[in-house]
Amino acid sequence: MKFHWFAEVTYDGLPDSFPAPGQGAWVDSPVAMADPHRIGANYRSFVRLMQQADREGFDGLAVNEHHQTPFAMTPSPNLLAASLASSTEHAAILVIGDSLALYNPPVRVAEELAYLDCLSGGRVIAGFVFGTPMDSSYAYARPPVELRERFHEARELVLRAWREPEPFAFNGSYTQLRYVNLWPRPIQQPPPIWVPGSGSPETWELVTRENYCYGHLSFSGLRAAKPIVNRYWDYVADHDGDLNPHRMAFTQLICVADSDAEAERKYADAVRYFQRVRDPALRFATPPGYTSPAALRGMLARTTDPQAMEDKRRAVAGEMSFWEYDEKGYIIAGTPDRVEQRVRELATELRVGQLIASLHMGDLPEETAAENTHLFATRVMPKLRDLWADRPDHWTPAGLRPAPAIGDAALAGGS
Repeated sequence: MKFHWFAEVTYDGLPDSFPAPGQGAWVDSPVAMADPHRIGANYRSFVRLMQQADREGFDGLAVNEHHQTPFAMTPSPNLLAASLASSTEHAAILVIGDSLALYNPPVRVAEELAYLDCLSGGRVIAGFVFGTPMDSSYAYARPPVELRERFHEARELVLRAWREPEPFAFNGSYTQLRYVNLWPRPIQQPPPIWVPGSGSPETWELVTRENYCYGHLSFSGLRAAKPIVNRYWDYVADHDGDLNPHRMAFTQLICVADSDAEAERKYADAVRYFQRVRDPALRFATPPGYTSPAALRGMLARTTDPQAMEDKRRAVAGEMSFWEYDEKGYIIAGTPDRVEQRVRELATELRVGQLIASLHMGDLPEETAAENTHLFATRVMPKLRDLWADRPDHWTPAGLRPAPAIGDAALAGGS
């Protein structure tokens, strides 16, 4: 099993009153709340944490793209990836991912990922995403009905730019280029490709046909994800796809401590902060035309369960106890032994070969996130390496050099 360090780069100075009822934390959050110097400190903190994760043996360092939100201040994942590509040595640089439909022209993605692959010595994983409605339809004003067509055209251009040996012309519906002749080209031909999704059958069709890694990035845990992930694997099987668990990635908030009581003391407030600021206002979440009829039917089937809807409301409102968040799968928390058992259960039930472990959340202090990273790397990850060890992994870069073993006494975070 592979382990990737990830966190949403959340602004840690939001007032308790944010967001106002019905407003959410995307698109139109008051910018007067933001202190640029504090944001810079946040960025430097996350870079240090990922450098620590590289030293402590994580297989990948994951960065993503969002716009106009204090929940995830990463408008260009490739910029953060560049900071890591030049300052880490071992882990893959997992870009999950570039919102292809937002780039004009999209060949810019091909160039930047090639740059990152060369700079890192062939460690890039290329994640391509459709983008949330908030990012794509509102922050960047892309018509919702065009997003999938733009995405697929851009994906075709990026892949062709990586492989064509001679200059070529590209004449698409949204991009026309007389000369495409990429300098540089990536070391990997091509880099592994991941496509995250939240349950759309069209995304399942793409990743199954192309044998990409599929990432279910929900932050809602095992209980909420299991029906969706089970349907995904059924789809793969029904279409003669590859059932290798290494082509399934899953995001999970994890809180490790020396005791259960310490876990609650250290992480409870940050978990509530994370839940409070992660959702958009409803008016930004569902633009007409963004969701296909098939995906909408699946979404409606999942959201008509009264208990699931009430759980979601209480989670966002901070009305759950710390251990209720754990029970319902929003987090996995506790001692290393308890966390190892819970992660094993999740990975086995969902056939997950790539765990995207979110070891910082909300306004968690850097030193606590560093301790969390260290405990997970030294006392949880080694016990789970046996999972899916008999299956080949074609979805992470070949030839990564493992980091040297670090003992429990050598906590390196925050330096």
